Amino acid sequence: MTQVSNASNATNDLTVIIDTGCANLSSVRFAFERLNANVLVSADFDVIRSAARVVLPGVGTAGAAMDALKQKHLIELIKSLTQPVMGVCLGMQMLASLSNEHGGRSERNITCLGLVPTDIGDLDSKGLPLPHMGWNQIEVSDHPLFVGIENGSYVYFVHSYRAPISEYTLASSTYGESFSAAIGKGNFFGVQFHPEKSAKVGAQILQNFLNMGTPQ
Repeated sequence: MTQVSNASNATNDLTVIIDTGCANLSSVRFAFERLNANVLVSADFDVIRSAARVVLPGVGTAGAAMDALKQKHLIELIKSLTQPVMGVCLGMQMLASLSNEHGGRSERNITCLGLVPTDIGDLDSKGLPLPHMGWNQIEVSDHPLFVGIENGSYVYFVHSYRAPISEYTLASSTYGESFSAAIGKGNFFGVQFHPEKSAKVGAQILQNFLNMGTPQ
């Protein structure tokens, strides 16, 4: 399925949101449209390859999300991409090597895309309610995704699993334990929070992402 944004008819600066079949993509698409971005929701190989930048969304469990990518034969395609690729929430976790969010399956660990060498585990909230839901502060690095974002800025989270702090951490937050609010390696990076629900801070992060892609 390919859904075309009405924001622009240009095709040389295209942002593609991968249609994984297991995510509500409307809020992400609308957030980009509010920035006047040219956006497609698509699972078409050629459309994804030709995009200036790609968004990997996700809701639910890692196991179900990876199954959806397998069914659409998208795993090797995603791994081959050279343009900026941003995972959002579960989409960020799918960039990792492994996740223990098995969703009741027999496998203890779910094999993910392996694009950022870190593993996803349970968030140790130290007694705070789970999921971690609501506004929380982030500490950011000098990655281009966070240009103009101050340390202590608030973004919106909904999650019970996390990437630990590591050399691949681009931003961090704390809810019980400190965890990676964003991770990345090379052209692949992701955010644990929902930029599309994070008001002006989220809009700035999405705009920074739009600024990163080179029109093809």
